[in-house]
Amino acid sequence: MEHKFTTANFEKEVLDAEIPVLVDFYADWCGPCKMMAPVIAQLAESYDGKVKVGKCNIDEEDGLARMYRVMSIPTMKIFVNGKDVATMVGAMPKEELEAEIKKVI
Repeated sequence: MEHKFTTANFEKEVLDAEIPVLVDFYADWCGPCKMMAPVIAQLAESYDGKVKVGKCNIDEEDGLARMYRVMSIPTMKIFVNGKDVATMVGAMPKEELEAEIKKVI
């Protein structure tokens, strides 16, 4: 299941999560973000229960984007025990993103 991360739920859903969390910082108008959307959805399904996967719209949640220094989109970050442990920027093959996930589970 793909989650939606907002300022209101970020601490509970991401920082306090008991499993690793992949956050896709994106915008609706971003072409590369649209290319990554099906990949993110597939990973959410494949890793359900092992990794929490979701999206954070930077236009709606600009404070979170600034806090985590998202300068380009898409930016995918992996959080473990509330810490930002990996950052991937730009569209990439599913296998590349999956390799980063496998490092933390």
